[in-house]
Amino acid sequence: MAPTFKLQCHFILIYLMALRGESRYLELREAVDYDPFLLFSANLKRELPGEQLYRRAMRCLDMLSLQGQFTFTADRPQLHCAAFFIAEPEEFITIHYELVSIDCESGDFLKVFDGWILKGEKFPSSQDHPLPMTERYIDFCESGLSRRSIRSSQNVAMIFFRVHEPGNGFTLTIKTDPNLFPCNVISQTPNGRFTLVVPHKHRNCSFSIIYPVVIKISDLTLGNLNGLQLKKSSAGCVGIGDFVELLGGTGLDPSKMMPLADLCYPFHGPAQMKIGCDNTVLRMVSSGKHVNRVTFEYRQLEPYELENPNGNSIQEFCLSTL
Repeated sequence: MAPTFKLQCHFILIYLMALRGESRYLELREAVDYDPFLLFSANLKRELPGEQLYRRAMRCLDMLSLQGQFTFTADRPQLHCAAFFIAEPEEFITIHYELVSIDCESGDFLKVFDGWILKGEKFPSSQDHPLPMTERYIDFCESGLSRRSIRSSQNVAMIFFRVHEPGNGFTLTIKTDPNLFPCNVISQTPNGRFTLVVPHKHRNCSFSIIYPVVIKISDLTLGNLNGLQLKKSSAGCVGIGDFVELLGGTGLDPSKMMPLADLCYPFHGPAQMKIGCDNTVLRMVSSGKHVNRVTFEYRQLEPYELENPNGNSIQEFCLSTL
């Protein structure tokens, strides 16, 4: 993992290094020092028989990729806490308040954010999210239990919380529901295959892979006919109503990343590119007049591929971060 992404996760690692007592988590922390994205690997998931609900304590800084009930209880004043939730690409996340015991008047808070924030950068970006930024924050101290359940707009969500008094805290139940047309996605894994479909909706959808990757587009269906253009100018396919762009960068927000290539014509057959950036995003812009579809697969670049780039590769923008 490139150093800049480690910097993006620096505040996470600070909390991880402060944790004590659980040997499995210490092993995980050591792995995260090498590769922070292992925090949401499939190894974190637990298969439980029947309808048994998984329960465990929540940490001041946590990442969860499974359904269950999670309880945070402060053992001392905890002033800067967050928990990140990630589901499968085709799932929504529902956060349900079971019990909340915090003192809002003394400065405690518990806020849900629809998406993720890392080092001030948000996913999905404001350009790609269906809600205005003010509506993406749900503050328990303002809404109380009148809004007990909050569902995300994509496969990631998070909470921020502060609890001053030892013994206070909260219990949340996390569940997932199917999302028939996932729009904005953060991939749990560095390798995979996905089909992004936008059916007659005027919206932008981003698929984020927080690794340097080889990405291969095998099928693209758009409602117009134009050409493939590498980003040599600021125009590209932007004037076209429906297109796909590949972005690369070191942060989380697609709107702050470098456009690397435009695809604005339908085709069948592989179009492959190596992108040696900390974060690679495939973003579909749709006018709402057509059903747009793109199928792609991706895999993490090997170290030797980063050291010896060849073939269809755009890495110059990211070389300074490798």
